[in-house]
Amino acid sequence: MKNLSYEESIKELEQIVKELENGELTLDDSIKKFEKGMELSKHCSELLENAEKKITLLIEKDDNSFDEENFEISTEE
Repeated sequence: MKNLSYEESIKELEQIVKELENGELTLDDSIKKFEKGMELSKHCSELLENAEKKITLLIEKDDNSFDEENFEISTEE
């Protein structure tokens, strides 16, 4: 699963949801699909978290040039 891209993971997750919603799986198969879906969901979250860490903000300076700053999410409310 580590080799799956975000898009591939989402596509597979969507397929699992369709299969579960269909209601034709056995209980054991439904549980296996649910577990696989949870793994894919976690993988997607990790990919998004890693991408977020790479995001930088470009700040325009007075001389029309740009500086890069690390993107940080404020957890304060």
